Amino acid sequence: MDALAALEPWRRSLHEQVPGLELFDAHTHLGRNDPDGFKQEPEQLLALLREASARGAFVFPMHEPGGYPPANDMVIEAAERSGGVLVPFCRVSPNGGGAVAEAERALAAGARGIKLHPRAEQFTLDHPDVRRLAALAHERELPILIHAGRGIPALGAHAVGLAADFPRARLILAHAAVCDLSWIWRVAADHPNLMFDTSWWIPADMLSLFSLVPPGQILFASDAPYGNPVGSSTSQLRYALQAGLSPAQIRSIASGQSLRIAAGEPLEGAGPAVGERERPPHLLLDRVAGYVLLGTILTIRGGQNGPEMLALARQACDVPDEIDDAPVFAAIRALLDLHEEATAADPDDRRGLPLLMMAAAVARTPDVPLPPL
Repeated sequence: MDALAALEPWRRSLHEQVPGLELFDAHTHLGRNDPDGFKQEPEQLLALLREASARGAFVFPMHEPGGYPPANDMVIEAAERSGGVLVPFCRVSPNGGGAVAEAERALAAGARGIKLHPRAEQFTLDHPDVRRLAALAHERELPILIHAGRGIPALGAHAVGLAADFPRARLILAHAAVCDLSWIWRVAADHPNLMFDTSWWIPADMLSLFSLVPPGQILFASDAPYGNPVGSSTSQLRYALQAGLSPAQIRSIASGQSLRIAAGEPLEGAGPAVGERERPPHLLLDRVAGYVLLGTILTIRGGQNGPEMLALARQACDVPDEIDDAPVFAAIRALLDLHEEATAADPDDRRGLPLLMMAAAVARTPDVPLPPL
């Protein structure tokens, strides 16, 4: 059973609620040497984008312990062969020197943005070469996409400083800027060139991002091959609907603003942040959400505890038919059943993860209409 095919009713429902929805993926990778074992060839990425009917994607090398010039050339060549679907970014590391020179070389060869990964390459954004790269991006009005997950001291504060000092650079904080989302949303509106990509899935983080950051500063992203454009968009944009964003604002997130960045056009705002919506607590649905979240995290890590938590989540969906949101519980259980079917041969099969992430999203988005199931 194909997990992504099983999400098709959810994808159709999303497109019905957001007429004219198009996708542009702001965070994808190519490479075959990453120490984490993940790989992705150009043909594989293009197939994922076609499956999602995506307009295109920003793309950059995966971690290359041996250095980035050959990998940057590979990405640029793949983009040239893609017919405009792939927009290449060069990846550089300030450690060891030469980052600015490599960025300038790659940009002259066809790169249209820069990728920095402070955690993988062990640097902070106050590194002198990062400031030089930001100045280069400011001069040419280019995007710099920055890994903003866990384990990066002071990233948010340094990023805000760079955004203020280099206002024509488009600084994109990846993974919903979860390392600093607790406070950076307060200053986001003061720096319209500070962007946030959605390549993440934890429900509380996604709802915070879509509620507290101005929608014109949010860019849809899957993190392929770690995520998938179909699965990521279907669950992520459901959170945007729950937060109360309009179809026009969701279209800006899904593709509009990224397409402007790709074309070197001025950014366009999409209104202020909508703010946090109040909803009465639902204790039984909160139980399900908690078990689904734990089960998904444990499944990502591997091991026997993931199926145990998912079994508890399934049991927590057994509520009386007359209870509030009973159809939501049924929809979550159906997704968990599909995941069990998809991974019957191998419970650690990661191809079923989009179904779990969708179940987590449904548990936290009860106000969004469900598809016919």
